[in-house]
Amino acid sequence: MPAHDLAHRSSGRTTDPDVVVVGAGPAGLAAARHLSAAGLRVTVLESAQRVGGRMATVELDGFRLDHGSHLLNTSYPELSRVLDLDRLDLRPLAPGVLVHSGGRRYRVGDLRRPVARLAADRAPIGSPLDKARLGTALARLAATPTDRLLTRPELTASQALAARGLSARVVDGFLRPLLSALLCDPELSTSSRCSDLVLRAYARGRLCLPSAGIAAVPQQLAEGLPPGTVRLGVEAVAVSADGVDTLRHGRVHGRCVVLATDAASAARLLPGLHLPGFHPVTTYYHAAPEAPLAEPLLLLDADRSSPVSHSLVLSRVHPSYAPPGRSLVATTVLGRRTFDGGGPAALEPLVRRRLAELYGTSTAAWSFLTARHVEHAVPAMPPPHHFHRPVRVIGGLYVCGDHRDTSSVQGALVSGRRAAQQIIRDLGVRAPVPAAEAA
Repeated sequence: MPAHDLAHRSSGRTTDPDVVVVGAGPAGLAAARHLSAAGLRVTVLESAQRVGGRMATVELDGFRLDHGSHLLNTSYPELSRVLDLDRLDLRPLAPGVLVHSGGRRYRVGDLRRPVARLAADRAPIGSPLDKARLGTALARLAATPTDRLLTRPELTASQALAARGLSARVVDGFLRPLLSALLCDPELSTSSRCSDLVLRAYARGRLCLPSAGIAAVPQQLAEGLPPGTVRLGVEAVAVSADGVDTLRHGRVHGRCVVLATDAASAARLLPGLHLPGFHPVTTYYHAAPEAPLAEPLLLLDADRSSPVSHSLVLSRVHPSYAPPGRSLVATTVLGRRTFDGGGPAALEPLVRRRLAELYGTSTAAWSFLTARHVEHAVPAMPPPHHFHRPVRVIGGLYVCGDHRDTSSVQGALVSGRRAAQQIIRDLGVRAPVPAAEAA
């Protein structure tokens, strides 16, 4: 009989799980998947009535609204480790991005093209030599191993861009708005090592979304667990090394506990736990009678005085994002904004006017569906950034989440795997789990 079975039986509670996971976001679900695969009995407690945490999709009048600024990247190695990507049906965005700057729109950043073709690109972001240098720099970044990137001198992303020898037009006309969008950090105060990882992923892969919405990711993770593993509507009020006290469902005992909530909730349940700063994200959803772009292109606003960071016609990613005959536009505003007491909707007229300029079309016939503001959307990663914060708090008590690795789906999934690895080692279970990878 395996050692973990013997210890479990000797506890006197044969129905108790080996591991209690608090939080059914991607990190908690990933941890549960690895632990279950190792033969451990797992219970996942989730306070909401759905899995996914901040990775949510809701239906509204036939429109599919992805909350937040979630974009996957096909180069994330953890996606293929824990998900069936064919069943997830990832839909790539069109290559490159569309940038609006100085009253002009131009397409740039299609890294599938040879450097010589990039140099001849008509995008007004510098001379042919500037563009060739950009292509070469990104190609080198794509070929650099992750562990080497993590040994580079660490600055802020903004400082690193200024020090890389690229022209100001290349930086301000492409790299700065791209990184602001991908990091959800308009000031680019993020660690340069993190921004290098993000640019490396951009250069190596394609931005994409599941055809059924971003919530398909945690849903597939949950479906891969044994029936009854996830308990919805169960709110944890206290955690310890041998169980979880809940608001209405008593105490759930276990041999160990994994705290896999968002960073703010984790710090409330475990006072003294590292609490990062956050990048707020507000997303505006508009229904348009016609799609303002023919392709699913990420549209970046390079004007730093604009309220808009980026916009995407979600119904071009997949038609099911909008009902027949309509189009869905999602627009992201970053940072803390003053909404004049009216909530995010107070800023909508300004956002709509800016969208008319960005897309080069009238938005008068567009319908405002809703706005979603998430104050703690993305954990901040200023330098020096700790890429692998310890997952073991004390013996029997563990923590995981994107705030323990990097603020991305990749980071959340890796942190869940690291927590599972540590538990498997601590419990003496002989089950190999692949080594962790950054990003």
